[in-house]
Formats: sequence, C-alpha cells, structure tokens
Amino acid sequence: MPKADLHLDLLLLPTWLVPVEPAGVVLKEHGLGIRDGRIVLIAPRDQALRHTATQALELPGHLLAPGLVNAHGHAAMSLFRGLADDLPLMQWLEGHIWPAEGKWVDEAFVRDGTDLAIAEQIKGGITCYADMYFFPKVAAERVHNSGIRAQVSIPVLDFPIPGARDADEALHKGIELFSDLKHHPRIRIAFGPHAPYTVSDANLEKIRVIAEELDAGIHMHVHETAFEVQQAVEQGGERPLARLARLGLLGPRFQAVHMTQIDDEDLALLVEHNCSVIHCPESNLKLASGFCPVERLWQAGVNVAVGTDGAASNNDLDLLGETRTAALLAKAVAGSATALDAHRALRMATLNGARALGLEAEIGSLELGKAADIAAFDLSRLAQQPVYDPVSQLIYATGRDCVAHVWVAGKALLTDGELTRLDEAQLTATAIAWGERINGQRSE
Repeated sequence: MPKADLHLDLLLLPTWLVPVEPAGVVLKEHGLGIRDGRIVLIAPRDQALRHTATQALELPGHLLAPGLVNAHGHAAMSLFRGLADDLPLMQWLEGHIWPAEGKWVDEAFVRDGTDLAIAEQIKGGITCYADMYFFPKVAAERVHNSGIRAQVSIPVLDFPIPGARDADEALHKGIELFSDLKHHPRIRIAFGPHAPYTVSDANLEKIRVIAEELDAGIHMHVHETAFEVQQAVEQGGERPLARLARLGLLGPRFQAVHMTQIDDEDLALLVEHNCSVIHCPESNLKLASGFCPVERLWQAGVNVAVGTDGAASNNDLDLLGETRTAALLAKAVAGSATALDAHRALRMATLNGARALGLEAEIGSLELGKAADIAAFDLSRLAQQPVYDPVSQLIYATGRDCVAHVWVAGKALLTDGELTRLDEAQLTATAIAWGERINGQRSE
C-alpha cells in the first residue's frame, strides 16, 4: 500500500475504473493517482482522497480505461479520405491510391496528414498508434510534437517510393532513424515491409537481420485477401505466411496485419512463432477482403490486436467503433454470441495492442508503475442509460464523441473534449485546402 504522505500530480476520481489487467475487473468509486507521468496509486475513493494532489479531477458518470491502442494505420492517408471508395483492394490500390501517392505525397503531405490523423485519434481516445507510411522521419516529428505515443514503421518495397529510391535507401534511413530515436520515451521505430507480393526474398532477409540486431518490430500486411494467397501459391508454390516462416521473419516481434485467410497450417505457424495478428475489420469489410477468424485465433492463444487501417479505406480512425465492429463480426464469423465479449474486445483494443507493439510493460492496462496513458469516457449521457455493465455499454452503446479526457504519460492531450496541444480549426482548414488541390487536379 502506498505511503499515506504520497503526493500526486493528478488524482482522477471516476465512477468506474477498468484496469483491463486483471481481466474482467471493474472497480467502482476508486481513485487513480499519477506522479511523474506514471500510475502510482489505485485505491478506493476514500483512501485515494487521503493523499495530497496538485490537481484532483472528479469524473462522475465516467469510465476510466487505458488509452486505446490503434495497432495499424497509415496516418497521412487521412488526406485521401474518401478519394476512391467502393472498389476492391487491388483496383483501389493500383488504379487510384498508388497514382495519387506518386503525384501528391511529399514531406508537406505527410506532415499535414499525420497531424490530422493524430488529432482525430486523440479525440477518439487513442493514446498510441502504429503508423506505416512514407517519410517516417516527418511522421516521427509530428508524433514528438503532439504528445501522443506511436510505433513508426519504415516502409520497404521493391520499387521506388516517396522518400526512398529503393529498399536499400529505405532501410539505411530507417536504421538512422532508429538510432536517433532509440531513447525517445514515446516513439518506437519498426520495419514495415509492405506485403509479401511487393517485397522480394532478398529484401525480406535484410529486414530480418536488421530487426534481429536492433530488436525491432516487423509490421506487414499478410494474407489480406484470398487472391493474394492464391497468387502466391500459383507463383511460388507456398502460402505467404509459410514463405515468411521459411525466411525466418516470424516471431514475437512480427505483427501480421489483416490475416483474413487462415488455414490450419497458418494457425500452427502463428502459434508456434508467437506472432501477433492485427485485425482491421472495417477496412476488410469495405474492401470485401475477407474475415479474420478472431475467436479461433484467441482460443488458440494468438495475441489479436485491432487497427483502423488508413482513413482512405475505412474511412475513419475511430478505434472504439472499430472494436465494436470487431466484436459483432467475431460473433457472426464464429457462429457464437459469446465470441469476443465486451471485456475481451476492450482488452484487444488496449493491452493486446500494446503487446503486439512490444509495449505491454509500459502501456495497455492501468497498473502501478505503468505510464499514465489513460482515456475517460462519459457514460452519463441519455444514450448510455441505464448502465448495468459499463464495459458492455462502452463497447456496444458508446461513440467516440463520449471521449472526455485523454492523457499520455500523465500529460493532458484532451480536456473536456478539446485538444490541448493541437489547433483543431487550423487542422481542419489545412485538410480542406489539400482536398481542394487534389480534387481540382482530378477534375481537370
């Protein structure tokens, strides 16, 4: 038990506190104390109030939870939101997105698009996100300035991309960025080979060696569609995941994004190598890519996190809504109403995401000693009444507009629904200006 004279920087006093770990626990009328950016106190309200605090914040009708972890996205693509809707993946990618990226993506695009994405995510209760896009150094600068936490992946493809002439240049710049930021308290650098069909064996082997030497994550789209798997088998005689296993990429650092196509051998590989799967249900649904068998993975012991994907294929960065979709879809895919219950869904959006990114010792649950990455959800509104199970109410009846406060490392990034470090009006105006430029060029 903490000493009676424990002085707190901030004492939060919600109606409900959901630590996520231990699983399934809801603490009512408890206080959470923060000092030096870390959680140092969780105690019943009357005990918590015995400690002095520089600031005490009463949160009646609020649920306090770990900040949400968006385990996959392409932040700057927010500036392509709605650009090419209602198309299948390869037509969307090859016919619209890649040409638009070739024309528009530069450092300014990534700066403005990343700022827009970060603001949207903070307002939705997200305190940490995984980014996989061009000009990662620019993206990392925006993360640093905003106060949010992130894993920034170095994009690697076999052909030239914005910011890198080839895979070797991308990897060289990635190693430099990793070295520059290895002691940063909120930014992790990972390596992001785009997909099995865009990265050769030789480049994948280079990534494996670098990731092992640096103990860095590998973040990759894998088995996103049935066509991808079928084409790989026809051309190379093996499924993409089996190829990645043969090349030595699979392991606890490997983050397999999408995974809509999983047979028994795939599942065995994921379990054997202790990989994480990052589920992006709304993007998969919108692109008709397929259904990730979340409940089957979970029951097999695979760590499943959730991501929004980019706003160009979702079309929002609403992880709370994504988690609701994941919970509902899991029930339909499994044919069981008990699949991915509300408490496990919240865990998937918090601690499982932290584990996928290698951050479970630091974030993802409200535990003593962890970083104070926290979101407060207002459940006092009409549409949330009555509250029998606050976690069920959060997952099934609450929208991101109910996010009232967000803290990262104890610093307030959202207060009473208002951004504290980013100018929402300016971000909106900048995004509108980009849209007018891009749309003007398309209509000429």
